[in-house]
Amino acid sequence: MTEKTVDAYIEGLDGWQHETAVRLRGIVKSAAPNARESLKWAQPVYEADGPFCYFKAFKSSLNFGFWRGVDLDDPKGLLEGSGDKMRHVKLTGVDGIDEDAFADFVRQAIELNHLKGDPTKG
Repeated sequence: MTEKTVDAYIEGLDGWQHETAVRLRGIVKSAAPNARESLKWAQPVYEADGPFCYFKAFKSSLNFGFWRGVDLDDPKGLLEGSGDKMRHVKLTGVDGIDEDAFADFVRQAIELNHLKGDPTKG
């Protein structure tokens, strides 16, 4: 049985989704060099004091999501969702990537986890 890894997840994507996943991974690793990367819940997940962001491919989109998305400062209105806590950016192409805004979301999400603890525990 092949071990599931983030590398394998990304390699399994085609076209713009593959390129988008590679770019998102680079943004997260640059903004959060000490974050732990793993495959959880069948998607790449990044953790620092608990999970803070993920990305997940769907048939015609790729979501870049945040556990504490409702608490993130989002001046451009990029985040969507209707849950109590989580929000995501729905990408339908590489051109939807806003590197500065996404890196800022990552930094904010880590700071919130640092201040409030693991978002999955409580």
